[in-house]
Amino acid sequence: MSELDYKLLAALDKVVSEQGFEPAARQLHLTQSAVSQRIKQLEQRLAQPLLIRSQPPRPTDAGRRLLAHYRQVSQLQGAVMAELLPDAPQKPLTVTLATNADSLAIWLIPALTPLLHSHPIELNLLIEDESRTLDRLRSGEAFGAISVSAEPLPGCRCDPLGEMEYILVATPAFRRRYFPDGLTLAALQLAPAVAFDQRDDMHARYIEQHFGLPAGGYPCHAMRSSEAFVAIARSGAAYCLIPRLMIEEDLQQGRLVELYPEGPLFEPLYWHRWLLERGIHQALSRRLVDYGRTVLPPIDSGVTSRV
Repeated sequence: MSELDYKLLAALDKVVSEQGFEPAARQLHLTQSAVSQRIKQLEQRLAQPLLIRSQPPRPTDAGRRLLAHYRQVSQLQGAVMAELLPDAPQKPLTVTLATNADSLAIWLIPALTPLLHSHPIELNLLIEDESRTLDRLRSGEAFGAISVSAEPLPGCRCDPLGEMEYILVATPAFRRRYFPDGLTLAALQLAPAVAFDQRDDMHARYIEQHFGLPAGGYPCHAMRSSEAFVAIARSGAAYCLIPRLMIEEDLQQGRLVELYPEGPLFEPLYWHRWLLERGIHQALSRRLVDYGRTVLPPIDSGVTSRV
């Protein structure tokens, strides 16, 4: 059985991550033809296609498995070298993790700040809906992910972080305009809402569970930013589900009001990462779990309002 040639795997990784042969060649200081030849050589050794030659190029299922392996090895190698040669000049270690936008907006940066001050790290944060972050871990793009799933992937482990409480809010003026008689079905069909993107179903699940109105039955903006959710709610142009932690002052000052206080939504969050972690990856995991648990109430804390 032939061994993997990591020089060839590096070419595959660059073509996928740089989204093309030409930018990959520049990164590797090779000709485009040489990069193409390395990938063909890898495919011949493994007797199967590894790359779909589309625009941009995409890995096949076998290619994704190889990339996940290569990226894990690369990150672990960087951590090991930093341990073995602590006094040698070290290039910043790229640490990639997948997170939901709300965790990034509320607590992730304060959690990581001490490590950023004490270690040469380049953070690469992949922002996804919390139901899709595990896809980035599965592909090997990230070494860890914040997710709503409690089930670890093969070769990974997960720890609970806590629950994020979401509440349905708007300005007092918005409530007077759209919901003078409360959140009736007729009013919900007219009031503009907000979702993270077209695949985000949190708002849709919430409205359908509590009010029986299916997705598509009302106007809904799409904004891939937690801060934009708060901004559009404050502007009086829409209502939306926002983490209570982000808007406590707005609620206290009366800039925003709860539209449905009897129906908060609690989303559990878990930290997933590779089983094989060491060095800075291990320190980052400990820091994330410890800090997350100081900010978020524990999962299953007695409130069962979930969708």
